[in-house]
Amino acid sequence: MKKSTTKKPPLKNTKSKKKPFKLFALSNILVAITAIAFTIIGYLYMANENKINDNIKNEKIKEEKLKQLIIEDQISKNEKVKYFEEKTKALEIEYVSNIDNQVYIDEKKVESKDKFKYKDETQTYIKQISDNIVSKEKLVQEEIIKEIEPKLVKKEIPKKEKVDLPIIKKDTGLPKLAVIIDDVTTSYQIKRIQDIGYIVNMAFLPPTKHHRNSAKVTNNLNDYMIHLPLEASSHRYEEVDTLYIGHSIEKIDNKIKTLKSLYPKATFINNHTGSKYTSNKQAMDKLLKVLKKYNYTFIDSKTTAKSVVLESAKKYDIRVLTRNIFLDNKKDKKYIQKQLKRAVAIAKKNGSAIAIGHPYSITFSTLKESKHLLKGVELVFVKSL
Repeated sequence: MKKSTTKKPPLKNTKSKKKPFKLFALSNILVAITAIAFTIIGYLYMANENKINDNIKNEKIKEEKLKQLIIEDQISKNEKVKYFEEKTKALEIEYVSNIDNQVYIDEKKVESKDKFKYKDETQTYIKQISDNIVSKEKLVQEEIIKEIEPKLVKKEIPKKEKVDLPIIKKDTGLPKLAVIIDDVTTSYQIKRIQDIGYIVNMAFLPPTKHHRNSAKVTNNLNDYMIHLPLEASSHRYEEVDTLYIGHSIEKIDNKIKTLKSLYPKATFINNHTGSKYTSNKQAMDKLLKVLKKYNYTFIDSKTTAKSVVLESAKKYDIRVLTRNIFLDNKKDKKYIQKQLKRAVAIAKKNGSAIAIGHPYSITFSTLKESKHLLKGVELVFVKSL
């Protein structure tokens, strides 16, 4: 049997064909890995860039906030300065519109001095001195009697009767001028007033958020007044807890009672603003009734020529005093000195006068430099009027 001569087909070389495919796949993988790597790097780069930008942005925001805070702080300071400046202007408008009420002063009738005089506070002290003098005189007499008694024969020496010596008043006899500085709130202002060189009365505004320590600073003072805020024609820049004409007598009582505890040594009150209040009869009736209850004497700052204070005072048989001159409606040395001269002239004419100024630097310095203008009058605390 013959063997088949059919030739088997040659085997294909699969290895040679697979090699290019593997290279292709590997290159694709490398491309993919490279792409991913670049993507990651790009992402990280962008993230870093964003972070840097965010940091820069945050720094700018912080800078802006800091600038804003600085600006706001400056604005706040400027606002406070502006507040007090405009408040002072508002007060000046009220005061200047009624400069000195000269018509009122000229038409004022001369009233009995005894009605408006305080009981001399030195009487008790002088009486003690007088008694001591009498006692010493008696001792001297007894010593003399002891010395001459042996020489006398049954001769009685009559006892000398006690004689009441006249009470000598410590009074200069000069007209009295009381200078008052209103709106006092700080220890610095107190020092400036004490540095003037003669007696100047201080009237303190009750404590508020703008001057929290205006009561505490009076702890070491013996003679001072309360400057009570009363309703003005304009409510702009008015003090906190200002008394209004519509307030009840209970509210007024609570207010004065509180002031009594804050300022235990004060016995005089004058009004801060109050053009509307002091010209309202019902309001002043209620206020003076309460002031009488707490033993206060009221001084009308005379912020309006329409004041009814004297009329209400007569109704309750209360003693009140009235301002004669405003010293510093103009913040000018010559003007203040001119007003001071007018105050002295009124004191010499009527026996006493009250002049009111404010805690301005020009007022302090002018008063200190004007002592020579006060010849012929005695500078006193209001309690001595």
